[in-house]
Amino acid sequence: MSINNEQPTNDQEPADFVIGRHPAMAAIKSEQQINKVFIQSGLQADVLNDIAKIAKKRHLIVQYVPKQKLDRLTDNANHQGVAVGVAAFEYATIDDLFAVAKAKQEPPFFLILDNIEDPHNLGSIMRTADAAGAHGIIIPKRRAVGLTSTVAKTSTGAIEHVKVARVTNLVQTVKELQTAGLWIFGTAMDGTDYRRWDASGAVGLIIGNEGKGISPLLQKTADEMLTIPMIGHVQSLNASVAASLLIYQGYTSRHPLGN
Repeated sequence: MSINNEQPTNDQEPADFVIGRHPAMAAIKSEQQINKVFIQSGLQADVLNDIAKIAKKRHLIVQYVPKQKLDRLTDNANHQGVAVGVAAFEYATIDDLFAVAKAKQEPPFFLILDNIEDPHNLGSIMRTADAAGAHGIIIPKRRAVGLTSTVAKTSTGAIEHVKVARVTNLVQTVKELQTAGLWIFGTAMDGTDYRRWDASGAVGLIIGNEGKGISPLLQKTADEMLTIPMIGHVQSLNASVAASLLIYQGYTSRHPLGN
């Protein structure tokens, strides 16, 4: 099966850092190419010692540096005493996502993010996607956040396990996914109550932009719209919160409780 099989363009991405203790540990345990591990000198913590041990077993360069240097390398982010210099984060192809589902012998469950701009939202969605067993994420190449160190830290290591494919045209990609047998769902104010959503088949779930929602053409292309009922004063949820609710409804329909 070959769908919009655009090749990843990692060569266009700058080298980056994975920062924070849990993301750093996940990175050095993964197969990602690592350039160097920076650990804050004089800082005592078991997890930092474990990171150094594992890094040395992999024959990685471990450098103990003053806090000021870590602050500078990470642009004053909350690095927790460790930063891992990595090669550009790797992107997958759509075929790679299908391969993940096939390996698990499950119908595909893809997330399609329509111009998500906040790296914290992308990291949070990635974290939930990993927890709920989604098979991959599709994002556009332009006007959307990509895989950055902030995304990696927010994902708390999920970036090492959830494949992300970047495509030029989301609408065209959705049409190709439909041709391949996926039923595509979006979100809107007027739609089927998400608690009735049966995601047990091959599905793609579109999550809209933080401010604009799903673009009109993409919404028109979707097969069915879902809505999250709200009885309070606010009429919208944060994109990653809405995504989490929907993703776990997908999980619930795929893994129902036994009687």
